Amino acid sequence: MANTAQTEHTTRHTTQHSWDEECDVLVVGSGGGALTGAYGAAARGLDTLVVEKTAHFGGTTAYAGAGLWLPGNQAQARGGLEDSADLARAYFRAVVGDATEHTLQDAYLDHAAATVAFLEDSPHVRFEYRPFPDYFAAPGRFDMGRAVFPVELPALEGPHDLVDAVRPPAWAERLQLPTPEGPLTDGRALVARLLLALESTGNGRTRLHTALTELITEDGAVVGAVAEQDGRTLRIRARRGVLLAAGGFEANAELRREWQQLPGADWTMGAPGGNTGDAITAATGAGAAVDGLAESWWCPSLRFPDGSAAFTLGLHGGIFVDGSGRRFANESLPYDRMGRQMLAAKAGTSHDNPVWWVFDGRFGDELPGITVVPADRAAFTEAGLWRTADTLEALAEQLGVDAEALRDTVQTFNGHAEQGVDTDFHRGEDPYDRFFAQGEGANPCLVPIEKGPFHAVQIVLGDLGTKGGVRTDADARVLREDGAAIPGLYAAGNTAASVSGPCYPGPGVPIGSAMVFGHLAAVHMAGQSGA
Repeated sequence: MANTAQTEHTTRHTTQHSWDEECDVLVVGSGGGALTGAYGAAARGLDTLVVEKTAHFGGTTAYAGAGLWLPGNQAQARGGLEDSADLARAYFRAVVGDATEHTLQDAYLDHAAATVAFLEDSPHVRFEYRPFPDYFAAPGRFDMGRAVFPVELPALEGPHDLVDAVRPPAWAERLQLPTPEGPLTDGRALVARLLLALESTGNGRTRLHTALTELITEDGAVVGAVAEQDGRTLRIRARRGVLLAAGGFEANAELRREWQQLPGADWTMGAPGGNTGDAITAATGAGAAVDGLAESWWCPSLRFPDGSAAFTLGLHGGIFVDGSGRRFANESLPYDRMGRQMLAAKAGTSHDNPVWWVFDGRFGDELPGITVVPADRAAFTEAGLWRTADTLEALAEQLGVDAEALRDTVQTFNGHAEQGVDTDFHRGEDPYDRFFAQGEGANPCLVPIEKGPFHAVQIVLGDLGTKGGVRTDADARVLREDGAAIPGLYAAGNTAASVSGPCYPGPGVPIGSAMVFGHLAAVHMAGQSGA
């Protein structure tokens, strides 16, 4: 974090002749929010420079399924879904309440549809509606969801510098496998489409391997930034402003211990090489206020032999038990809500208090759920992360949990499965629970655990990124502690404190809100109003 002396030193030397490069708008990061902001600025005629710390464009957005919670948009209408900002507002208020400023919430909701319309004005960007339920039973909820997704992008003919540099899928990057050929889908499609739109303006430039180190201020305003590229220091002037959309601090073990009281940063799904909090640190050095630093987009995650972990969702079998051998939550909850149950139970939050995903032999060598990085059973077994036994008692001994407790837990759950009602945690009573269910009977979420051999796989508390950061207003301007905006400084995505506060209302709120505020930042820098 820049101290006062550093800031004063920087200010004293911000003359016109001290710049290595100039632009109208400097965008730090290259995920959904960053590229929406970059395209929004470039399409309005502003000379726009995108700097990305890593070797790939896309950040964690490239890993995502890329559902986008953007209520009332034209892609929903094409899909036959009637939605509006007001319907979404009723739901969002019921879930988030007063945890964040209503003006911030309204800016997101009221400009979501216009953001989609603006993006789809480009021939390179197209969305489609697909069902995926909202996460809470609250007024205004859509049981089959309101998310839109990027349409897959067919493989381009021949090489293309920008598209070829989009980050590989999570499974390929984590397992060090070649990037798959063929069409780009999900988050990779979104990133590639936004890059093509940016390129088509003729006003966008991009730099990989370029890391923000400091913001340059002059008379209290941000006028540029210092970046490092391949060992070379660059002083970049930004005539209209700097948009920080470089992710959170999920990969920074020191900050996670300080701000979240977690043991480290090994279990995040944040894309490697970035997400170390550089943008947040630079912003606080320029006087920015922060909020929500204890928060993340939580998720249960499968622990891998190399010490990392991978996002796990959509259970269609098995139960989660803690160190006592007992269930502690509805395992079919939306992933952030399940992660928060793990936090509350202090289960799976460190190496010495794992959660075990227990299921029976009916699934063979497959896990009864979705993991974004596939598991090799042999490697997991060798690492002690996949345990197998012919009886529950023997499995309990391997796990170091009370055998009677585990047996009673399974017997109780099997009784719930027979009756079709989970009287302990109400699994299967919500549309989200049933969205992934594959069982039979009155409650397909309740699949009995009765056929040996019995299995247990280790689950830990992971995340899709942190969600606390700099405070912003309805124009995405970064705020000081006194609530005044810092001229020339904007933020979106996980660099900014989330508009949803401690909640995760529905699929695509992280990327969707990042895109809206990235666009609002561009609009403001262009001297316009509204999206």
